[in-house]
Amino acid sequence: MNSTAATWKRILLYTKLQRKSAGAAAASAVISVIASLIGPLLIGRAIDRMLGAGQVDYPAVLRILLILGAVYLVGSLFTWLLTYYTNRIAYRTVYELRRELFGKLEALPLKFHDNHPQGDSISRFVNDMDAVSDGLLQGFSTLLTGIVTIVGATLLMLYISPVMTIVVLLSAPAAYYVARFITTRSQKLFREQAKILGGLNGYVEEMVGGQKVVQAYRYEDRTYAAFSQRNSELYDTGVKAQFYGSLANPSTRLVNNITFSVIAMFGSALVIAGHFSVGDLSSFLIYSNLFAKPFNEITGVLTQLQSATASAQRIFAVLDLPEETTDAPQTPALSTKQSAVSFDHVSFAYDAERPLIRDFSLEVPPGTRVAIVGQTGAGKTTLVNLLMRFYDVDSGAIRLDGIDIREFSRDNLRRNFGMVLQDTWLFGGTIRDNIAYGMPEATEEEVIAAAKAANAHGFIKRLPDGYATVISAAGDNLSQGQKQLLTIARVMLADPPMLILDEATSSIDTLTEIRIQKAFLAMIAGRTSFVIAHRLSTIREADIILFMKDGDIVESGTHKELLAAGGYYARLYNSQFAAV
Repeated sequence: MNSTAATWKRILLYTKLQRKSAGAAAASAVISVIASLIGPLLIGRAIDRMLGAGQVDYPAVLRILLILGAVYLVGSLFTWLLTYYTNRIAYRTVYELRRELFGKLEALPLKFHDNHPQGDSISRFVNDMDAVSDGLLQGFSTLLTGIVTIVGATLLMLYISPVMTIVVLLSAPAAYYVARFITTRSQKLFREQAKILGGLNGYVEEMVGGQKVVQAYRYEDRTYAAFSQRNSELYDTGVKAQFYGSLANPSTRLVNNITFSVIAMFGSALVIAGHFSVGDLSSFLIYSNLFAKPFNEITGVLTQLQSATASAQRIFAVLDLPEETTDAPQTPALSTKQSAVSFDHVSFAYDAERPLIRDFSLEVPPGTRVAIVGQTGAGKTTLVNLLMRFYDVDSGAIRLDGIDIREFSRDNLRRNFGMVLQDTWLFGGTIRDNIAYGMPEATEEEVIAAAKAANAHGFIKRLPDGYATVISAAGDNLSQGQKQLLTIARVMLADPPMLILDEATSSIDTLTEIRIQKAFLAMIAGRTSFVIAHRLSTIREADIILFMKDGDIVESGTHKELLAAGGYYARLYNSQFAAV
């Protein structure tokens, strides 16, 4: 875990992009603080011109008050400018952080997304970014004004009374060590709070997204109990973090108030002894308060700063993760529609201690329609992940037309595959935009033709605005089958050279499935294609059927050949179609 100093040093690197705003903020801070420092000096001079009844120099006092008003007016203006520029720096910094984090998430390998809840990643975007923004807003203005205030107040106190200044300066280390003692013990709690919050967001997203299943299985009470436990953990940790963090401000104020009392008594004795005037004592007491003010302000916003530190560390933890291996500077072009695919002694494991695919070899001639069947967990979808380079093989190689797929750029490789998965994915936008996701430049006629080929045109025309109908990201206003038809239309529009169909018709009724199969047959004619299916009726016409078990091909052949062999495939087929 990065230290607090290292974390903030890294955050401040992002502010270099706003040098002009930082310079303007610094200048505004200096001028506003100078104005606040001139005020007490003028107040002291005014007090010294009011010696008692009948001994008030009204013209001089009025003149001082007018100057004082002008000084405070200038100070207020530059305080506003300081707030404006610190806001600009903070929001721009978080903008850059958010942009970099989004780009990082897109560059990370699929393994990260498989192992991290979506809600936790979203929490880094929203909650953690907001915490960093709040910390920057509080920290910048406090830091800029604090440094100038401490230096200026110290110089003016030395000018009035060097002896009393020493007393004030001795209180600063005491206040610092009190605050440090508290913050070092509360920082761990803020890190734990951010972690629990991310986990809670992930859990809520899962339960809200699967609410139909939760209610169907009468799981509400257990879901609520699990949520309550996580929520209680967040509450307990948050309360402790806020409690210990908030102790810093009153503790430092106590030290400063004790110092103020000592100075007031000591200064009063010096005034009685005639060493300096009542006005000078008044000015000095105000300057001692101004000197202590930055320490009080820092400890007052310490909880926000600690929360920002913990959140920034969570963001940087993702930014520091290794990205997908980069493509070679020069990669061969892959543009043929007749590609031969070969798996050459491929081995792969998600977990090194539990190998999934071992020494897997397969030759797929160009234009071959390959069907892959087997029990859940046999490695069917893993082959697709490897073929698309969502994961890279541990050993061996996958080749297209004799070229290792690792030599192609990922963009070029993936553009040549069309994927239709069992899990549909749509985004908030129009029906047309969702179909044209891979080809935004497609014409209206091309989109409609793809929808007709996917048997989606009919239900689209029945929607309120047809192809201009806006759907939510979850597609709540569409059935599961309709959503899957849209993803099929998306692939048909892209017209890729090779196809991967992973349970592509699992959510479609039998009649529509027959129509889709005809469309697929026309689309995959002469193209290399891989079809994963549990419903064996969809793959009987495949050129070759592979039966996978524990990451190995245990049977291969045509539908008739495998039925005649009476092995794994025959037993699975008969279990689906045998007469009851």
